[in-house]
Amino acid sequence: MFHLRYRIVRSIVAMPDLRRKAARNIAQMPKPARPGFTLIELLVVIAIIALLLSILSPSLIKAKDLARRLKCTGNLRQIYLAVGLYLGACDNTYPCARDPVSTTPFYWLWMGRGWRSFVEPYLGGPIDVNNPSVLLCPADRTEKHKYESTSYAYSMAFYHSPAQIETLNKVEDTYTNPLPPIRQKSLDVANPSGKILLGEWYSNHEPIDDEKGWWSWDGTRNYLFADGQVRLLKADRIRPARNGMPDANLTFKGIKGTDYPP
Repeated sequence: MFHLRYRIVRSIVAMPDLRRKAARNIAQMPKPARPGFTLIELLVVIAIIALLLSILSPSLIKAKDLARRLKCTGNLRQIYLAVGLYLGACDNTYPCARDPVSTTPFYWLWMGRGWRSFVEPYLGGPIDVNNPSVLLCPADRTEKHKYESTSYAYSMAFYHSPAQIETLNKVEDTYTNPLPPIRQKSLDVANPSGKILLGEWYSNHEPIDDEKGWWSWDGTRNYLFADGQVRLLKADRIRPARNGMPDANLTFKGIKGTDYPP
């Protein structure tokens, strides 16, 4: 009887040691390897990813293009505010200077580099090729040094009289044989909602092969009108000007005329 009790007590005392040994044995057992991807499964995953990208890519491109158009629209609205501040400081007179405003490099006031100095103080300047502020459309693919990172042209009807504009009939008249400037005031605009003040020179949002700016009936551009509205319009929606082109520089009747609607 005594021996039986002794064995039972001894077994109970030894149980923790047995448990520890069992745990060590289990820990030392080799773990089963996790199954990896087979080649077929990997190819299926790659095919699914490629399919999703092909579906999503057009939507992503459209979203990116829309964002650029909206940023361009925002640029023109900020420019309008800057022009408004300039008008307030200059007796409601639009930017005016004798052409060409620069000979090296050569450009006239209506060209992007020509009028930027007038609004620069109201856009947090200084503005230059490496710091274009809002004068560069994000969709403009032109090499930055060509026009010094400027995308928007200013209508020369805002610094010439209607009588002067009525004497200009050719594309060449917008960059040769300049007429003396005549200051125009905001109250001189007969149809602010229909007269283009500024606009994209190139068709940045609808790339075309033979790009000629406002001297072409192709493409689509953002235009800022004298009343502050910004419209994205195809060139063929603009009224023909005196040179037969959708050219806001040579609008019939000048500042008193209408570029849109046709």
